[in-house]
Amino acid sequence: MIYVVAAGLLSARLCAVRESHCWKDQLRMSGAKHPIFQLLRDDPRYTLDAYQFVRDALSYAQEVLGMTQKATPVDEDEPPPEAHLTGQQLCEAIRKYALEQYGLMTKVVFSSWGIHATSDFGDIVYNLIDIGLMKKSESDRREDFNDVYDFETAFKQDFKISRPES
Repeated sequence: MIYVVAAGLLSARLCAVRESHCWKDQLRMSGAKHPIFQLLRDDPRYTLDAYQFVRDALSYAQEVLGMTQKATPVDEDEPPPEAHLTGQQLCEAIRKYALEQYGLMTKVVFSSWGIHATSDFGDIVYNLIDIGLMKKSESDRREDFNDVYDFETAFKQDFKISRPES
């Protein structure tokens, strides 16, 4: 189960979902010493926007969709339990958030960020885990993100245009 590390860089809350540039602003202010900059140099497949989007989609899943599985604390003195998502749940949240944000342009936007399949979400998540910006449970596996859905179907054929309620 994947979950956000709520340590200073980006809280587990949404940054006003659509105005999610808070992470990028914080990175600009913190300088090139942040581990994300080394990650971008070491693995240039994905842009900073791709990493930000996955983090935002995780927050969207937790805050807006309520997709978290909370563990119950054993003792009252324990800190509150972390919220968890499986790789498949995160992929589904990413799909919903992307369609809400970019509509029929989602596939084009993702491609410009280096994302071409759900396995790319797994690579992004595990890169963020490696630098301490996300955590995983013992049961999580990188393969949980493989072939969750086909981009053509998920972002073109299944797209529904909804009319605002009057």
